[in-house]
Amino acid sequence: MTWTGPDIGGRFAAIVGAPRCGTTSLARYLESHPGIDFSFVKEPHFFSQHDLTELSDDELLATVEQEYLARYFPEADGDTRMLMEGSVTYLYTPEQMEPILRLWPQAKFIIAVRDPFDMLPSLHQRLLFIGDETVKDFERAWDLAPQRALGRHIPRSCIEPKWLQYPEIGKLGSYVERFFRAVGRERCHVIVFDDFAANPAAVYREVLAFLGLPDDGRTDFAPRRESRAYRLGWLQRLLKRPPRRVRLALGGQKFRRRFKKMDDVKPDHPLIGTILRWRKQVLRWNQRPAPDTVLSPAMQARMREALAPDIIHLARLLRRDLSDWLGGVPEANMEPPAREAATVGA
Repeated sequence: MTWTGPDIGGRFAAIVGAPRCGTTSLARYLESHPGIDFSFVKEPHFFSQHDLTELSDDELLATVEQEYLARYFPEADGDTRMLMEGSVTYLYTPEQMEPILRLWPQAKFIIAVRDPFDMLPSLHQRLLFIGDETVKDFERAWDLAPQRALGRHIPRSCIEPKWLQYPEIGKLGSYVERFFRAVGRERCHVIVFDDFAANPAAVYREVLAFLGLPDDGRTDFAPRRESRAYRLGWLQRLLKRPPRRVRLALGGQKFRRRFKKMDDVKPDHPLIGTILRWRKQVLRWNQRPAPDTVLSPAMQARMREALAPDIIHLARLLRRDLSDWLGGVPEANMEPPAREAATVGA
C-alpha cells in the first residue's frame, strides 16, 4: 500500500514525551484543531522502534510513505495541514529523530516534564494497566531495574522493557539535554506539567503559537487519561498484550493498526468485529480506579538520592524553579531574574 496523502515536504510536529506528563490530554486537544492531521494512533513509536538513520534518502522516503504515513495518516487530505503524532518514546531516542529532520526540515517537537516523584509511580500504574508490568509494588519494581537491564524478570507480556527502567526513565534532565542537542533547542517547546495542570488553556495556546497555528477557540480542557487499575491481571494482559499468535484477533483497533501488515488488503472476517466488541465490554468490566501510590520516607530518600542531580540539571536547562520537586532544595531554583524572564524561552 502506498500513501496517497499530501506531499511529504509539508509541516510536521510531534509530542515526544515524557510519559504521564499530560501528553495524552494535549494530543486530544490538538487532534481536533482544524490545522492538524493527527495520527490515527496517538503513539506510533515508529521512529523509536525503527532506526532509519542509515537509510538513503530514497529508501527513507519509501519506507516512511509505505509503513508510517499509509499506516498512521490514512486520511490526511492536503498539504496545508500539519501532520502530528505523540510518541513518548521519542524523548528517549533523540538520535533517531534525524530521519524526521531529513523528511521535514521545519519539524517541531513538544516536550513535557513532570516531578518524577509523581511521574514514575503514575507510569508504573499505567504499565500495570496495559500489561507491560506485573510487579504491583512500585518500590519492588524500582529495585528490579538492575536485573531487568540484564534481561531478567521481564514480564512475558511486556512489549518494551526499557519502560521498566524507572530510575533511568526519571532522568528527564539528561534526556531533554540530549534531545536539544540532537534536534536543536529552537525546534523544541517544553511544558512543565505543573503549569499544564494549573492552566491547560494557557499552555494549549502557547503550544499553538509555537506551532504557528491560530487559536481555534477551544474551551474544553478536561483531562483525558486518568490512572486506572484492573480486577484480574491475567485477563488484562491477555486483552491488552495478547500473544503474537492471536494478536490480530484480540488486540484493539489501534493495537491492530500498529502490527497488521500494510499489504494485507483482505477485509477483516466478520467475527473480528464481534471479538472486538466483546473485548471492549470485558475490559470495561475488568477496570477499576487505581489506588494511590504512597511512597515511604525511605523510598523518597532513595529516589531523591538517585534523581536530585538530574532535577537540578533540568532546572538549569529550563532556567526554571523546580525546587518544589525536591522539597525546597535551593540548587533546583534556577528561575532567571524578572528582567531576564521575558527573553528566556520555554
